[in-house]
Amino acid sequence: MNKVFVELKEVVGGQVRFIDTRFDLARPLAGREMYNLEHIEGAIYWDLEQDLSDMAGEQGRHPMISKEKMTNLVQQAGLSPKDSIVIYDQGGSPFALRAYFLLEWAGYSNVHVLREGFAEAIKVLPVTDVKPIIQHSEVTPEWKDELYVDLEKVQKIVVGQLEGQLIDARSAVRYRGEVEPIDPIAGHIPTAINFDWEQLKNDGQFLANEVLVEKLDGLADKAKPVIAYCGSGVTAAPLYASLKEAGYENVQLYVGSYSDWIRENEVETE
Repeated sequence: MNKVFVELKEVVGGQVRFIDTRFDLARPLAGREMYNLEHIEGAIYWDLEQDLSDMAGEQGRHPMISKEKMTNLVQQAGLSPKDSIVIYDQGGSPFALRAYFLLEWAGYSNVHVLREGFAEAIKVLPVTDVKPIIQHSEVTPEWKDELYVDLEKVQKIVVGQLEGQLIDARSAVRYRGEVEPIDPIAGHIPTAINFDWEQLKNDGQFLANEVLVEKLDGLADKAKPVIAYCGSGVTAAPLYASLKEAGYENVQLYVGSYSDWIRENEVETE
């Protein structure tokens, strides 16, 4: 079982590298503003759109970043594969988990996401408005490309050429094509099943491990690959991480997600 989430009591007093990923999809500058105002002492800031996505790309609304950009990101952050890294956001949000996925893809194994959000963290951890002085590193990521699924692979899964169960992390009404507030076409990727990522959290934090196991057990065959996707690849990250936490061994993420799929492929509704 993969331990993704960590609780405050486990990081207090430890030698931890913090990454602040607070963000607001409606106000893209809000996360940086919150960080500049106050953040956990020593934390660096990674922005969903400036750092964790390639907004100039065409593969969905929050496209996957390149290996070059990810390498540059970890080098500028001075992150070593030996570091104990804890990522946080405002709590119960997908942003820290997007960073978690990218760091895991880059070969970092000692990475966790704070189960509680920033508001709880500042009750026990020192905060500051001072940005840390970071010594850049020359680290070379050891890529885990098996975690990342692109459009071509999803197409093969849909037609049965590759084994895998697609899981749509959006709401049931969006999955069924009854409502679509963002994308121009309503529906879901053929063969996908649905599990709304909102079920994974409560009161600003993600559910405890035993509750995640109960909720996700039996959702799909654990002997087969499971691939999480959503609208733009952001809210799929909590489902990706929670499946790992719940004991699924072969979990992957389609970062392009539905917004990438509908550019040139048919959809299903039900």
